[in-house]
Amino acid sequence: MGRWLKEHGWLPDEVLCSTATRTRQTLALLGLPEVPTRFERALYLAEADEIIETLRCASSDTVLLLGHNYGIAECANALVEDPPDHPRFADYPTCATCLIQFNVTEWSDIREGTGTCLGFAIPREVIAAGEAD
Repeated sequence: MGRWLKEHGWLPDEVLCSTATRTRQTLALLGLPEVPTRFERALYLAEADEIIETLRCASSDTVLLLGHNYGIAECANALVEDPPDHPRFADYPTCATCLIQFNVTEWSDIREGTGTCLGFAIPREVIAAGEAD
């Protein structure tokens, strides 16, 4: 998924990550350039509203958020105005990645249903695409 983000130029300026071992491992495996990272206990098994509140405290232009299902799936669904036309968006499998753009100047201004989904992918598709290259 890190390769997918890099190929599209979607690299974060800041990372908000659950304190769980699994999310820390996922972050390391993404192989992204080092950026300021906040490990947030509030993201551990959080529900959508808790995740959104944590995101509202972000301070950089592009933020990578690593959390857990079911909250992360509910959060993505809540934030986008129109969900992507992808059969796996609703169930958001492990390591699914969604890029959402907001027309705001401050993260504190984000609201549900106002984000535009610029991309969504799951590991199986990204791996298959890499093998085809």
